[in-house]
Amino acid sequence: MLAEMRIRGLGVIEDATLELDPGLTVLTGETGAGKTMVVTGLTLLSGGRAEASRVSSGAPRAIVEGVFHADAAALALVEEIGADADDDGTLIASRTLSADGRSRAHLGGRSVPAGVLVRLAEHSIAVHGQNDQLRLLRGAEQRALLDRYAGESVAGPLQLYRAVREEWLRLGAELTERRDNARRLAQEADLLRHGLTEIDAVAPQPGEDEELLGLSRRLSAADDLRAAAAAARAALVGPDDPDPDAPGALGLVGDARHRLAATDDPELTAFDSRLGEVLALLGDVGTELTGYLDRLDADPARLEQALARQAELKSLTRKYAADVDGVLAWAENARERLAGLDISDEALAALAARRDELAADLAGHAAAVSAARTEAAKRLAEDTTAELGGLAMPDARLLVSVGPRPAASGADDALTVAGQQLSAGPDGVDEVELRLVAHASAAPLPLHKGASGGELSRVMLALEVALSGADPVPTMVFDEVDAGVGGRAAVEIGRRLARLAQRHQVIVVTHLPQVAAYADSHLVVDKAARGGGVVRSSVRKLGDDERIGELARMLAGMDDTDTGRAHAEELLGAARGHREADRAAANGARRGR
Repeated sequence: MLAEMRIRGLGVIEDATLELDPGLTVLTGETGAGKTMVVTGLTLLSGGRAEASRVSSGAPRAIVEGVFHADAAALALVEEIGADADDDGTLIASRTLSADGRSRAHLGGRSVPAGVLVRLAEHSIAVHGQNDQLRLLRGAEQRALLDRYAGESVAGPLQLYRAVREEWLRLGAELTERRDNARRLAQEADLLRHGLTEIDAVAPQPGEDEELLGLSRRLSAADDLRAAAAAARAALVGPDDPDPDAPGALGLVGDARHRLAATDDPELTAFDSRLGEVLALLGDVGTELTGYLDRLDADPARLEQALARQAELKSLTRKYAADVDGVLAWAENARERLAGLDISDEALAALAARRDELAADLAGHAAAVSAARTEAAKRLAEDTTAELGGLAMPDARLLVSVGPRPAASGADDALTVAGQQLSAGPDGVDEVELRLVAHASAAPLPLHKGASGGELSRVMLALEVALSGADPVPTMVFDEVDAGVGGRAAVEIGRRLARLAQRHQVIVVTHLPQVAAYADSHLVVDKAARGGGVVRSSVRKLGDDERIGELARMLAGMDDTDTGRAHAEELLGAARGHREADRAAANGARRGR
């Protein structure tokens, strides 16, 4: 739920803070006061399109901030992006729009793409304006609306359908590729097999090229290495033929130790243990040098073998990779690719059989989705028609049809379902259409042909009321959903919005007093002229007495007359009676269940 929103520098609103309560909140004000900017701010918070023209004239930027009571889905999103909710469980989202058109979004104190706010809005807020009524005319939107209403009865089968469809399409594409590109694939398979034969004949081992490089270097320089090691050994242990005039390092250190031990100076004799460690270390090095000399062998045959092996490996690294490990990786990938290039009749037949098995499974899931939609369509039509009866359209009926979507000739997604070739799209094989019977003698017509602007507003509201039990979004915003209506229809729209507010937080921008009278909370947008003819607006919450004055103004511009106020009080009283009756009926229905 949206608890608070602050708007700065957006359109005619200089700086306004809206404290939003549960239930039904209405937003009213004179024409041009800036009511639409509140909806624009909510749209920006929902990740909607940012237009620089919305920034107030002379302002460097517009800023919209919202404080949400975070639910589990919102908290999961916050954790995913590495942001933080406040200690009280609230979550702050903001959108900044610069006059030069740049836009920035923040959530939970972290800079995020605007798409993250879209994801937040999916679980938190739904803004319904004139554009939403236009979207309602599209077939895809009508199908999505029916699926929302159906809930898990469609969502479950549709999830299974999509999983099978993905594998079915993949196998179909693979089978087509193998059949249509048999010659190219056969050539590719031959090249892969040739490469694998060549690599297997050499049989390289991981890291072998590096080991051979070290060995060949050592064998090539064996004489130099022997001379260096022998000289080092002689320096340590002395020449093989003892020469008292050329003792090795071991002899010199031993002599030093002997001379120090012959003294009785404690400071000199203390060096004895350290010199003993030096002798041990020099002795170990001398022994290891002796072993190295014993192993070192200037073997021309072995060197020739190493160089020949290097040449074999180089013939592979020139063709397949930079080193032996890369050649081995190429071979592994080639074997995997080769396994998928089998274009034999047996392999193609097996692939086709598996594809047909999946097609049968997919047809079953598609039929299950269609059946669930058909059942839900009947209930949605009944519920919405009942609501239209209370919205001054007593003879109107909404029809929700679910029909098959034929496949185009030769389409990759053509699927046989109950003997028909249908288009297996990502959302099933159905076409959903909402049609309106405007009055008893009227023929059913698609919404874009059968509904006027006012009727379309009422149809959308009736659908939202019917969907209220299935829709998880806690906050709903309606921008002049009452456009084009008045009189008794306006009263019933207010009453339906109040019913909707029993389950959701509902925010409504309205110009009709009959709607505003049903509000739990009433906000008004005030405008004031500044110097140079500049208009700036603010938003404030009305108390009971102020609310009567605003309703009187909306009724006939008579906010300062006794007659106008009396009419407003009468309207408020009737609305309160309706709300109490509706709440009592809802409580009774819940107790009955």
